[in-house]
Amino acid sequence: MLVEFGPEPDFRQSREGFFVLRRKKVHRDMADIHGYTARKLNDMAGSLEALAKTFDAENMNRRGLSRDDGLAAMQMAAALVCGDCQKCGMYAEGRREDSYYLYYLLRAFEQKGNVEYEDLPRAFQEGCRRKEQYVGSLNRNLGRAAMNLTWKNRFLESRDAVVSQFRELAVILEEFAQQMEQAQDVTAGWERSVRRTFLYHHMVIGRMLILEYDGKRREAFLTVKTNHGRCVTSGDAAQCLRQAMGGRDWVVARDSKSIVNRQFATIRFLEEGVYEMFCGVARRAKSGELLSGDNYTFSREMPGQVVMSLSDGMGSGFQAGTESQRVIELTEQLLAAGYTPRAALKLVNTVLLLVGEEQHPATVDLCCVDLYSGVLEAMKLGAAATFVMSGSGVELLQANDAPAGVLNPVEPVLLTRKLWEDDRIIMVSDGVLEALPAEDKERFLKEYLEGIERRNPQDLADMILEFAGSFVDEARDDMTVLTAGIWKK
Repeated sequence: MLVEFGPEPDFRQSREGFFVLRRKKVHRDMADIHGYTARKLNDMAGSLEALAKTFDAENMNRRGLSRDDGLAAMQMAAALVCGDCQKCGMYAEGRREDSYYLYYLLRAFEQKGNVEYEDLPRAFQEGCRRKEQYVGSLNRNLGRAAMNLTWKNRFLESRDAVVSQFRELAVILEEFAQQMEQAQDVTAGWERSVRRTFLYHHMVIGRMLILEYDGKRREAFLTVKTNHGRCVTSGDAAQCLRQAMGGRDWVVARDSKSIVNRQFATIRFLEEGVYEMFCGVARRAKSGELLSGDNYTFSREMPGQVVMSLSDGMGSGFQAGTESQRVIELTEQLLAAGYTPRAALKLVNTVLLLVGEEQHPATVDLCCVDLYSGVLEAMKLGAAATFVMSGSGVELLQANDAPAGVLNPVEPVLLTRKLWEDDRIIMVSDGVLEALPAEDKERFLKEYLEGIERRNPQDLADMILEFAGSFVDEARDDMTVLTAGIWKK
């Protein structure tokens, strides 16, 4: 009996098929984790919004002395001074729903800080034998009520700040979850090329996940190690990723390791934007001051985004500089943590309000540029106008808001504009505009900018400061010019 055997199995092909199936399973597992994380973030966002609504249900907002506060103060004064006297009928008159005197007294106290004899009814002035004692007691009682109200309002402001942050965190989590859900897994299209390139440079990749957002930017998670006993910088690994995938440069995320060694570690890489920006700055302190009260920043710490901010502290010198520096640092930290520009400025304003009377207000001028799309988002709190120079002329971006730490609640206005290659952004402090001789200072500076060439950012900043300084013998306020230019890579 003859037994026929099939063809001899190709063990190499079986081995390759095994690893292909294994890699596909890894991709499915990572995609499932991605979806699970997005759902959990949505659940957390819903919980934070529910907490905020719980606070909203307690309508506790009181911003001025109420009718009950006035009645209590009058009753206490009557008990301490009047005894059984009912001649003037002050308290009985105040209890009437349509009482004019009570509301008049409360408004008079809030405006002047005390109630005077002429603020009281004529019957009281003519008939009361203890009016000095009564008015003194009434003012003391109203003063205690005002003090209690101040602390209550301070508590309510703190509570409102917490509620606001619940809502802003909910929005951030929802946006991040939506971004994760919309991310497209493009690992399969690049896996072979990336593994081969890394292996050529003596690096072995374990797991890999490459995501694409909105069809314009990509993010890669690589679990990688070296196989020749040496260490390689993560920056060199990013260059290998660019070599394997082509296109734009890649950078290592701030929260990733800076060294690839013999132990597997997961590193996050981010694809850079199609634009790049450079800045320039020119400054002059107020005459007689060693330090400027203005502070600024030009930051590339957030992937695919450039942040420009300028803050003008109230007054000049060391104190103003300290306050504006605090505003700049806090704004930077919030933006780096994932807050939107609007949410960051609202929180900065709230924090400055809660610091107390020793805190001086400061203007905040914030510009965020998306290096993938070239879109500029500008927000201001009491800051001067921003100027955008382009091939079609000069445009003003301005909003008439109070400085940070003055009003609450505050809702910064979002100003958006698309930037094109070779455009310039110009931010100035109030001191620059105040030095100009025209009544409409923004228009005066706009006409000057329309008449000059678009130079590199540093030369442009120097020219503007020199132009503004030419109209005054001495700087009457701190002067700062912050400029930036945008170009395609």
